[in-house]
Amino acid sequence: MKRRLIAAIGIAGMMVSVAACGGGDSGSSDNSGADAKELTVWLTVDAQNNWPELVKAADAAVQKKHPGVKIKHEYYGWPDKNTKLDAVLATDKAPDVVEMGNTEMLGYMVKGAFAPLDASKFTNSSAWLDGLKASVTYDGKTYGVPYYAGGRVGNWRKDLFASVGVKSTPKTYAELTSALDKVQKKEGDKFSAWYQPTRDWYAAMSFVYDAGGSIAVDSGGTWKANLSSPESIKGLTEFKNVIDKYMHGDKTKDESDRYIVYGQGKSGMIFGAAWEGATSADPKNDKTGKLKDNLENFVMPGPSGKNMPVFLGGSDLAVPVKSKAQDLAAEWINAYVGPSGQKGLMAKGNLPNNKTDLATLKNDPATAVPATAAESNWFVPMAPGWGQVEKAQVLQNMLQSIGTGKQSVEAAAKAADEQIDKVINTK
Repeated sequence: MKRRLIAAIGIAGMMVSVAACGGGDSGSSDNSGADAKELTVWLTVDAQNNWPELVKAADAAVQKKHPGVKIKHEYYGWPDKNTKLDAVLATDKAPDVVEMGNTEMLGYMVKGAFAPLDASKFTNSSAWLDGLKASVTYDGKTYGVPYYAGGRVGNWRKDLFASVGVKSTPKTYAELTSALDKVQKKEGDKFSAWYQPTRDWYAAMSFVYDAGGSIAVDSGGTWKANLSSPESIKGLTEFKNVIDKYMHGDKTKDESDRYIVYGQGKSGMIFGAAWEGATSADPKNDKTGKLKDNLENFVMPGPSGKNMPVFLGGSDLAVPVKSKAQDLAAEWINAYVGPSGQKGLMAKGNLPNNKTDLATLKNDPATAVPATAAESNWFVPMAPGWGQVEKAQVLQNMLQSIGTGKQSVEAAAKAADEQIDKVINTK
């Protein structure tokens, strides 16, 4: 479930009037709407197409407690939703609940678009996955509720690795690289034992966080880029080693078509979103005719000796500050993504928003790999200027410079830090 950042660029002027509305924790502002009779909920088409019964169940729970309440739903594709949302946030037509990609939240929180929420009112909030909790938290306040998630895993071709004597998935990084070395030697330099797109910053930053580094650090409310730290350099250096040894494709590409390339049969392994392997094996993508029964997910081991920390993509639910029914909106969200909702979402192949439910997936062989992988996770710096960093593709450009040999790891990291520091604290 890749979520591309659609930063709230351009809403600064529009949000002046929104910020002026104020709004405190749910139930404390003039817009609490304790007696509201209508509720408007915006979700993406994922809910409409894949789990409409969960939406109906949440409606029923709220209407049972508040007889006569009318609940209206609108469904949007991802790009369409943000365009529409930006147009109504400063008007009296703002929805009461809106679904956001978790990387979309920050720009809106910075500009004051969403109402603060009392996290204690939401079931299992104390157990929210760390990366998901980070996505709804800004300046010490909670502005949303994690909905569901999707993690990243390793995936390789069992037949190919079996051909070099490797019969089981790796449990350590040494086992992984040993297996990759064997495949690379057997298949030759035109084959990518590990197809790892150079500009894939989600994978690269997993190496950075595994090594104890980070993109940036918060020091007393001021963010400082941290890619030049010894720990981050260590992670970036190992990422470069992977690119140099195992990636023999175009070293200027990102991960957007990785599943297509994998399906062409010119690589033995990928590290990506959990759905990518299965999508590669789809008959319309599988050019080998062999992938359906030969792909296997595994928890990615990190060079540190621990499981590789992964980026969690997914969705959050937020309450616009202009909503006139903030209390009712919070109730609906809790009914929708509470225990029964999480159970329904997991049944549809999603990861839950909390560690308690995640533990149940670890005990099921069918879901153990993505659930275990998701336990160790990271998220982007929740800094006011992070949207500008992403818009400028600072990390992607740094990685391309490293992967193509244009710059050394140290020089590229230093240049990226300088770019990040110029904007990361700017609202």
